[in-house]
Amino acid sequence: MAQTLAESLRGNFLGNSPGWYKTTILLFLVINPVLVFSGLYFIAGWVLVLEFIFTLAMALKCYPLQPGGLLAIEALLLGLTTPEHVFHEAENNFAVIMLLMFMVAGIYFLREMLLFTFTKILLGVRSKILLSLIFSFTAAVLSAFLDALTVTAVIITVAVGFYGVYHKVASGKKIDHDHDASTDDEVIELHREDLEEFREFLRSLMMHGAVGTALGGVTTLVGEPQNLLIAEKMDWEFIEFFEKMAHISMPVLVVGLITCALLEVVKVFGYGSQLGVKVRTVLEEYDREMSDRRTPAERSAIFVQAVVAVLLVIALATHAAEPGIVGLMVIVLATAFNGIVQEHRLGHAFEEALPFTALLVVFFAIVAVIADQGLFDPVINWVMTYEGKTQAALFYIANGLLSMISDNVFVATVYINEVAEIYASGGLTREQFDALAVAINTGTNIPSVATPNGQAAFLFLLTSALAPLIRLSYGRMVIMALPYTITMSTTGLAALWYLG
Repeated sequence: MAQTLAESLRGNFLGNSPGWYKTTILLFLVINPVLVFSGLYFIAGWVLVLEFIFTLAMALKCYPLQPGGLLAIEALLLGLTTPEHVFHEAENNFAVIMLLMFMVAGIYFLREMLLFTFTKILLGVRSKILLSLIFSFTAAVLSAFLDALTVTAVIITVAVGFYGVYHKVASGKKIDHDHDASTDDEVIELHREDLEEFREFLRSLMMHGAVGTALGGVTTLVGEPQNLLIAEKMDWEFIEFFEKMAHISMPVLVVGLITCALLEVVKVFGYGSQLGVKVRTVLEEYDREMSDRRTPAERSAIFVQAVVAVLLVIALATHAAEPGIVGLMVIVLATAFNGIVQEHRLGHAFEEALPFTALLVVFFAIVAVIADQGLFDPVINWVMTYEGKTQAALFYIANGLLSMISDNVFVATVYINEVAEIYASGGLTREQFDALAVAINTGTNIPSVATPNGQAAFLFLLTSALAPLIRLSYGRMVIMALPYTITMSTTGLAALWYLG
């Protein structure tokens, strides 16, 4: 009986994850107390960060919330941080949490309009290069005035819709049949090769779009959460912020778009896949069938969703309210005027965002460990020993490297607060203060595209329902982001040095 119970516990631990993965997580949970009880708190902190990154990298083996959560709980029990500090980090990022809870759900209720619009774009633009540039540039423009997570939610919703349509047909089912797109068991052998090509096609578009959010996010005060924090410290208004960043953000935008086009031309790093003839035929048939079958009520729903989408853009662009509040407005309007009033129909909209919201709070626990154990202090102290352009360049590099490991919002917060204190004490001139603020903002926004944990939008894409469907893993995201990381980061550094 005891053996049976033990086997059951072992089998239930982390569910269907591979045995080696379960063993690795258990090993992590054993190593951490040994390091702490040996007095190696600094090393234990860095080991914990690397362990958490491992859980993100293995997201397709097991959703990171459970193993990452176990590591966070252990960190609290070992005293590497405190529950109060974790709550403080979550409280500081409450706007992001609200955005995830309500905005992503709001986008869910605009999916028919989004799928209708993007189907026309996808089928109307036959050049993959032009289509990629449209995705990247549109994401950049929207992210400059909205926020990267909202834009990412839109492109995820669109991609899930496209994938579901073709996967259903590839499984031998009609458009109106129920279908589980998460398994290929029913996919007809004849369609398997086309399905893999379609996955590659969608992966490349998603990465172009995700990088686009970073290209636009660095340019304006509302583009990323840390931008607003930096602007408040510097007393910069919207136009002034844009002008301060333009000598770096604009060259990076141009180089990013050139990189996008070149990747589709040379077809390396997972780019270059075309929309297959069979897939295009299925999507065209779907578009025609849906147009023929669309009832007045469905056309009315698309119209309402389009109007709500316009209000969404206006509200976010004018910063009428926090994005989370705007998302709640979208939910109310899109459901009230489209007859979605049953609780169970509302509930489905929150399924995508809440697991990631929980994971983000776990991530804040790791951020709290980084702060409490001073893991970044040696880098900060070293950079502050330099002056002038060299100091600004090292700030850019240090912020970039640390943002790849940690969260760019946290890194920016640590650095701008440190620099603000030095400026307040008379250790910096206003010109030096401005230069370092620009270096911090661009450093946390541009090189952080290297890893999914560098930017919340990338992490959201990695842990979304779409990622396993199109086989988008942590490692694959890093590889696909590599050319962008190199070209954009070096351009940003060169612009900082020569144009600053």
